[in-house]
Amino acid sequence: MRVAREAPASDVPVVLSIEGLVKRFGDTTAVDAISLGIRAGSFYGIVGPNGAGKTTTLSMITGLLRPDGGSVHVNGIDVWKEPRAAKRITGVLPDRLRLFDRLTGAEMLYYAGSLRGLDHRTVLDRSADLADAFGLEDALDRLVADYSAGMTKKIALACAMIHSPRMLVLDEPFESVDPVSAANLTDILERYVAGGGTVLLSSHSMDLIERVCDSAAIIVGGRVLASGTLDEVRRGDTLEDRFVELAGGRKAAEGMEWLHSFSD
Repeated sequence: MRVAREAPASDVPVVLSIEGLVKRFGDTTAVDAISLGIRAGSFYGIVGPNGAGKTTTLSMITGLLRPDGGSVHVNGIDVWKEPRAAKRITGVLPDRLRLFDRLTGAEMLYYAGSLRGLDHRTVLDRSADLADAFGLEDALDRLVADYSAGMTKKIALACAMIHSPRMLVLDEPFESVDPVSAANLTDILERYVAGGGTVLLSSHSMDLIERVCDSAAIIVGGRVLASGTLDEVRRGDTLEDRFVELAGGRKAAEGMEWLHSFSD
């Protein structure tokens, strides 16, 4: 088992406070009274099976989806009472990217920076820095619609970071990203955290969470079943085994003997 990254000390302020968050869709409760406290400088991972409520939770945290109950505070700011102030200090990479893909990469970055209130010179300087960091220099003049899935993810993350937010909320940031690009993205995020930023991400990759995160929460059925530092969540096991245990255990493939009778 890998040695976990060191989590922020208990006296470090909580930058994201989630209290009793609830979201219902008709008769279905997608998020059921979730509460979490994430400290400044934390690299925090959320894991759970499909349909566990991860994306719904992140959408409510970032002001993209209104909760039916509970509260979310970012650096003491109520996300739903002071949405503009909360969004000013938050960078978001949402699920199912919806970008203005008829813009070029350079135009996307400029739009994102201008939307955040940055002046012309600052936007250009930061765009150049981000393009270099993400390896997008040769793609800035191309339409985002022509980008690969990995490049699209990188330009979206660059747009989320251009205003230097206090916290990044990333929904499956490494999905469809090749290993080399994933390593570069990880380095960028680790430098961001080392500089005092906070990252909250969801991922299906237990290996990734164990490798980069210092803390994690396991969400199943819209509820937090375990949370804390990685060591607290794993309880001496691997994160994958702990996750499988909490999510219902491994299913035995019995009654499928026909699968051994090949069709040819």
